[in-house]
Amino acid sequence: MKRRHWGVLGSFVLIVLIPFVLIGIYMWDIAEDRYGSVAGFTVRSEEGQSSSELLSGLVQLGGGSSSDGDVLYEFIRSQGMVRRIDDKLDLRGHYSQHWASDPVFALWPDASIEDLLWYWSRVVRVSYDSGTGLIQLEVTAFEPQMAQDVAQAIVAESQAMVNALNDAARNDAIRYADEELELSLARLRAAREALTEFRTRTQIVDLEADIQGRMGVMNNLQQQLAQELVDFDELSSSANSDDPRISSSLRRIQVIRDRIAEERRNFATTEVSGTGEDYPTLISEFEGLTVEREFAEEVYRAAKASRDAAQANADRQSRYLATYIAPTLAETSEYPKRALIFGLSGLFLLLSWGISVLIYYSIRDRD
Repeated sequence: MKRRHWGVLGSFVLIVLIPFVLIGIYMWDIAEDRYGSVAGFTVRSEEGQSSSELLSGLVQLGGGSSSDGDVLYEFIRSQGMVRRIDDKLDLRGHYSQHWASDPVFALWPDASIEDLLWYWSRVVRVSYDSGTGLIQLEVTAFEPQMAQDVAQAIVAESQAMVNALNDAARNDAIRYADEELELSLARLRAAREALTEFRTRTQIVDLEADIQGRMGVMNNLQQQLAQELVDFDELSSSANSDDPRISSSLRRIQVIRDRIAEERRNFATTEVSGTGEDYPTLISEFEGLTVEREFAEEVYRAAKASRDAAQANADRQSRYLATYIAPTLAETSEYPKRALIFGLSGLFLLLSWGISVLIYYSIRDRD
């Protein structure tokens, strides 16, 4: 063997063989056993139906919207979740207890919350399927009970988060319904007050009844005119043209016609006492106020029904956390995966050494 061959062999020993042996020693003699706990859950929502369907008992259960799952997925990986679990279970104390003997897989004792958040991603693996909304997590710890406790705490905090989202949605729905109801009630009160003010100002309790009274006079005159015309026709057919009864009938007919014309002019132009306005103006104002009151009543009834529906939806939980895998309790340690880490380390070291040798000989040949 030439000197360069001994150099390649020496580099293989230094870069591959010695680190490979050290990794094996560390994995089987030094690394502490860790236990895993698996949990799976999803956000479910109860979709409210129409009032007729609710009365008939038709209620559907559907999957939670993808936004709820996204929020929960990010919440599990957030600093807020880490801080809450640390306050409950003392994560720093548990994961740093083996720092002196296993610094690779343990947490350093003086870790900050940011350090703990980084370490959290190592011991809590979260997978999320946005299509189905299923969330599955695996928690590892140095004790099986601790792993299960952490998984249970995550499920409990997730349930609390879903309840908070649910309460916020309920409160928003009820608040918006209350605001709409208050606005509709204020509008109805204003419409009724305007109608009351109109009646007080005009001294007319019921304008429609007053108009009907006036129209009754017109109708009576129309009937009298019709009767006089019939009597005149009968008299004309049997009496001479110079008969005094004919001239008297014509006078009565003309008087009735003049009276009808006068009543029509009075109805259109006569000022209503105490108002300074004529009847057509008052009729237009009264009809506008009546339409506004009726519309305000319809809006109020619709807002009241919406408020009752919002309250009915708030009385039942519309979102909840459905756990399809309860946090498990391990009996044997699965972590660290010694064989996998050992094999991947050897492969990585071998590839690194091979690439380094190729680069060295490539540069050497150029020189």
